[in-house]
Amino acid sequence: MSELTRIPAPEGVAPAAQYTHVVLGTGTFVAVSGQLALDEDGKVVGEGDAEAQARQVFENLRRCLAAAGASFDDVVKLTFFVTDMAHMSAIRAARSEHIPDDRLPAASAVQVAALVRPEFLMEIEALAVVSP
Repeated sequence: MSELTRIPAPEGVAPAAQYTHVVLGTGTFVAVSGQLALDEDGKVVGEGDAEAQARQVFENLRRCLAAAGASFDDVVKLTFFVTDMAHMSAIRAARSEHIPDDRLPAASAVQVAALVRPEFLMEIEALAVVSP
């Protein structure tokens, strides 16, 4: 695990409730492509169900991070692409199962008109830093 420094509210910037403004560390950079709600057989999980999709996406992120020798403790940035901002509550709930509030990464949330297939409600990508 990399030693990360989190700066929740830099001087002159309003504190964030659901993310950290700045995360920095040294080590090997790990980029995880946007993950969708697909199981290991490529089948959609939770069609029309934001909570089920969010749980599957975070499980896929966990598996991808592990393949790189990383964990959610190493994540410095998450980017959420959602078809409806109402899905953010499901994403936050799934995220809290993997990342404690005192270790929140930087984050961005973007509402998009569509994802690669209409049954997907969200796609989440991660950036991490692991010790060399």
